[in-house]
Amino acid sequence: MTGSAAADVDVVCLGESMLTFLPSHPGRLADVPSFARTIGGAESNVACALAAAGHRAKWVSRVGADGFGDHLIRAISAYGVDTSAVGRDPHRPTGIYFRTANDRSHDAHEVLYYRAGSAASAMSPLTVAYDDIAGARILHVSGITAALSGDCLELLRELTAPRAGRPLVSFDVNHRPGLWRDAPGTQVLLGLARGADLVFVGEDEAEGAWGLRGGDAIRDALPEPDVVVVKHGGRGATAYERAGAEVFVPAPEVDVVAHVGAGDAFAAGFLSGTLRGLPVRDRLRHGHLMAAAALTVPGDLGTPPATAHADRLAGLDDAAWGRLRLAPGWTSAVDEEVRTS
Repeated sequence: MTGSAAADVDVVCLGESMLTFLPSHPGRLADVPSFARTIGGAESNVACALAAAGHRAKWVSRVGADGFGDHLIRAISAYGVDTSAVGRDPHRPTGIYFRTANDRSHDAHEVLYYRAGSAASAMSPLTVAYDDIAGARILHVSGITAALSGDCLELLRELTAPRAGRPLVSFDVNHRPGLWRDAPGTQVLLGLARGADLVFVGEDEAEGAWGLRGGDAIRDALPEPDVVVVKHGGRGATAYERAGAEVFVPAPEVDVVAHVGAGDAFAAGFLSGTLRGLPVRDRLRHGHLMAAAALTVPGDLGTPPATAHADRLAGLDDAAWGRLRLAPGWTSAVDEEVRTS
């Protein structure tokens, strides 16, 4: 495959995106009469959020030579994301999935994936060129891609292997046990995380995948990355730096519409702060703010606040930050409309 050089790109996000079908009404999938079409995918979510926040983001993937692939490329491009390195596969379809209107934490929540044999699952070192990421400041990938196929895992290992000029590698563990059919993914994910420069992992996720309890144990198991960000659900997140610094930032109170996409948005916010050279505390706060933008909409992607607005909120003193409450529509509100009491 002939690559499209990533020079002058801030972040390259590599992974599968799918057509997402959201129900018109709450209820079981068997009872929902119609669905609205949108898009979803961990890495493309990060790319879209970063582009919407003003960064130069590029999405690298493969889609089918079908109408769904056309729609994905158009929709992601509309956010300002560079899609020039997205390949088209004439033999494999674009992945799709359906979900209920219930939040993922709800017992009645259902998700049906139709991604086996998808175009993205056939990504490999033969179909994705290193030139597609060379020159970018950051390469963002996740454990979902590693689980799609042996070829995808080989691709991740090649792109993240140590080499001169390698971009900073950002790795979101994103452990999905249901995707690992042929082999346990826990050790694979641990190996990829240890080879990254920046790692995002949920505290509950690390316990389920690796039996690690608490942020200190997670950091001890991942000594190599420069920064490990441990997410504690609605409580907040802690960044562990290699130099030994440990920074915890509580999450603001959010009137949640749906949890889908919040982890991807958090990563985008943290990466945005990293690109801007912000202190770790402010990177975490921008992660929380970007996550709140996703939490207050029904789909995967929320509209991030203007940079100046987000900077003002991220710069609040600890007491005011602790009183912050974010409701649907907050990203377009003026500061006086955002509750801090």
